[in-house]
Amino acid sequence: MDRVKGKIALVTGGAMGMGRTHCELLAREGATVILTDREAQAGEAVAAGIRQAGGKAEFIALDVTDERQWQEAVNAIVARHGRIDVLVNNAGIFMAKPLLDTSTEEWDRMFNVNVRGVFFGTRAVVPAMQKAGGGSIINISSIYGIVGAPMACAYQATKGAVRLMSKSCAVDLSPFNIRVNSVHPGVIDTPMTKDLLAQPEFRDAALAMTLTRRPARPEEVSQAVLFLASDESSYVVGAELVVDGGYTAM
Repeated sequence: MDRVKGKIALVTGGAMGMGRTHCELLAREGATVILTDREAQAGEAVAAGIRQAGGKAEFIALDVTDERQWQEAVNAIVARHGRIDVLVNNAGIFMAKPLLDTSTEEWDRMFNVNVRGVFFGTRAVVPAMQKAGGGSIINISSIYGIVGAPMACAYQATKGAVRLMSKSCAVDLSPFNIRVNSVHPGVIDTPMTKDLLAQPEFRDAALAMTLTRRPARPEEVSQAVLFLASDESSYVVGAELVVDGGYTAM
């Protein structure tokens, strides 16, 4: 129960879904988790639950699209804990719309959250990680950053951007012992996908491409995040860790 013992881990979008399970698992394995989200009430509740279970967790309100808020959050964490060892860029939004129905405003919003948020966060934590002698940055992408699918043009464009940005950052930051990797979940049963999975047509189509014939539990993705956050993955740099039940195997 100590695979990330003593590490300071910052997780965005930690109030629900996969973000919540990332926070809970990292805390169970010994990390001090700094949970961030726009939803303050939900975020505070998750942090309180982790503490009640014996873990270490704090909540900071953060809009990942706001560069100033990022710097304030990082400054506060460093002032309190002295360093940041792990960043999980988990916050993201999803929209199911074909290209011709996607407005410019929707496109921009998708990129603001899913890409600019990752860029701002990565850039903000680097000085602290440099001073600490290294760190691990884990960017949550998607199988839709690897393969195509209908009704997801904007979303797929953002996740493809995160995929290659992770590789570029891995090259830039490896001299500082900062590892950057991406995680690519497949069909996951979370609040964000609940409505889609409730539609038999969508569920059947998605699971027909999944060799396990079921959606993943969020915890199954969190195990991949835990591995990349831990020193067990010290030789994993610029990689794509796919957790998709075999979706991309066919």
